[in-house]
Amino acid sequence: MIKSELIALLAEKNPHLYLRDVERIVTTIFNEISDAMARGDRVELRGFGAFSTKERSARVGRNPRTGDAVQVDRKFVPYFKCGKELRERLNTE
Repeated sequence: MIKSELIALLAEKNPHLYLRDVERIVTTIFNEISDAMARGDRVELRGFGAFSTKERSARVGRNPRTGDAVQVDRKFVPYFKCGKELRERLNTE
């Protein structure tokens, strides 16, 4: 599912809301999650999961084309940990 499909589905399930309002709500939620992660905060949605960042330390990598050593700077990467309810929902038989 892509963002526009999510917006259309939510608008369909909530006919009392305008499509532009649903789009603004979804965009605001995504922006707030992104902003919190950029500040280094953890975002937890009970039953769904938690978004956070992890630090990858600096290291020496290899250029795959030439095999030369390349210095790779430290960086932060997004990390998602699935919540218990979501994990159980995915693993029901």
